[in-house]
Amino acid sequence: MHTAKQAKQHAKRTKHAMTGNGHSQHAGDEFEIDVRAMRERAREHLDDGAVTEDYRADRDAVVHMLNDALATELVCVLRYKRHHFMATGIHAEPVAAEFAEHAAQEQDHADRIATRIVQLGGEPDFSPDSLSSRSHAEYVTCTSLRDMIRENLVAERIAIESYREMIHYLGDRDTTTRRMLEEILSVEEEHADDMRDLLDRE
Repeated sequence: MHTAKQAKQHAKRTKHAMTGNGHSQHAGDEFEIDVRAMRERAREHLDDGAVTEDYRADRDAVVHMLNDALATELVCVLRYKRHHFMATGIHAEPVAAEFAEHAAQEQDHADRIATRIVQLGGEPDFSPDSLSSRSHAEYVTCTSLRDMIRENLVAERIAIESYREMIHYLGDRDTTTRRMLEEILSVEEEHADDMRDLLDRE
């Protein structure tokens, strides 16, 4: 049971009140937000949308980086799609299904990246003319099932290293983009494990 003194101390610790000078106080005086200034800033530069003045990354550099990632994901979609339809042989059916699943997940990655580019005020580059040259991974056709699996594993390893470098570059300067890339990286690591397991069965 809490005493009256303990209850009073708890109320003080969880205090969240607006002061007369437009400041929001949390947990006493330990954390304070200048709400009035925040409201004024929010009304400025409305064309910037989600990008506020405290955004610390180089926006142009991040958009360029994400467009390269977008190209990589799209090339991976196309490669997995081709391999899905071209897979033949006694063991082809489950492998082709794996390729199709990965293609759908890579497309989801591409969509997420394109959405983030727009949020940052950029334009997602879907131009087929430069897709291959901007992609980190290669579009390799292959004829045998084993070669298809191997090339997809190579591409996933390239994607993993690329995303790790992007995440390291962003640090805490753009946590939203970094979290998105971390989530995509996790899926790419799963893809690499899937391809390695398939390769071991061949």
